[in-house]
Amino acid sequence: MFKNPLKKALNELVFQNEEKEKRAAELVLANKELAFQNNEKERRAAELVIANKELAFQNQEKEDRAAELVLANKELLFQNDEKERRAAELVIANNELAFQNKEKENRAAELVLANKELLFLNEEKEKRAAELKLAYKELESFNYISSHDLQEPLRKIQVFTSRLIADEEQNLSEKGTRYVQRIKEAALRMQMLLIDLLAYSNTNTSLHEYEETDFNTISEKVIAQLRNRIEEKQAIVELKNLPVVNGIKFQLKQLIHNLVDNALKSSKPGIPPRISIEGTLIPAGVCNSKLSVEKKYFHIQVIDNGIGFEPKYNEHIFEVFKQVHYNPTLTGSGIGLAIVKKIVQNHGGEITACGKLNEGVTFDIYLPAKELSEQ
Repeated sequence: MFKNPLKKALNELVFQNEEKEKRAAELVLANKELAFQNNEKERRAAELVIANKELAFQNQEKEDRAAELVLANKELLFQNDEKERRAAELVIANNELAFQNKEKENRAAELVLANKELLFLNEEKEKRAAELKLAYKELESFNYISSHDLQEPLRKIQVFTSRLIADEEQNLSEKGTRYVQRIKEAALRMQMLLIDLLAYSNTNTSLHEYEETDFNTISEKVIAQLRNRIEEKQAIVELKNLPVVNGIKFQLKQLIHNLVDNALKSSKPGIPPRISIEGTLIPAGVCNSKLSVEKKYFHIQVIDNGIGFEPKYNEHIFEVFKQVHYNPTLTGSGIGLAIVKKIVQNHGGEITACGKLNEGVTFDIYLPAKELSEQ
């Protein structure tokens, strides 16, 4: 009789213990959730403090802007007053203009006298122009002689530095040998610069006569002159449809030489240079806006696959002493392309350059297509 109630009580006790354990576990989770919510509340409280500060700052900014608006309104009133003053001044200016018109009539009479004076001055200018032409010839002669005289000591520096390296290398330290070599290289660069300066000076003269010039012939001569460098770099030079023009032959040869030389200098390491020189005839009225629409032009395009340059330098590449490659392995005076532009201008033409970094350069040359009988 007592066993069943006892068993039932024990079962009930076990059940209650299990329920208590479940409630205890739930209470632990609830406590953790409560702690997490408390932390969140603290964070939100901190954020609310920051938001309140920001709101206070914005309110202050609004007050500052309101004060600025008051000042702006005052400034607007001042400007309106100024406009009214300017209107009054305009009336005065119109009166002054009427007076000036009368003065202009007086000046017109004075201009007649001034024209007579101008005729006299023009005669004086012609005299001065003749004197300037003589002075220019003397200056050219001076520059030529000076440049040649300067090359002689440079040649001696090169000779003696070469002998010093050859005969005294064992007596020189490694640093001393390096210094002597740098002296020799500097003298060579100076000599190249003087030669280029002479070439540039030579393009300024207008005393050369035009003659029939075959671009194929002068281009083949340039290739022959640069044969060693072309073979050393395994370069390919292509000539196509080049014209026969009236021009200063040695200058046009210098033009092709400088462009091919520039392409060889700016070639990519390990990649054979490819240089294309191609000509086409452009009818009158088709050429670009810088040239006469009434003339025909020969378009000579020189394209290479070298290191190129950034397009922002398209307008600067022809400036004297301007180098846009910024590559310490490249040598040159920075005059070669300036000489090219000067030669093209001497022939009444135009040249442009279009470069892309690491994609080469395209030079577009436009020369008037004169009849070969013209001189």
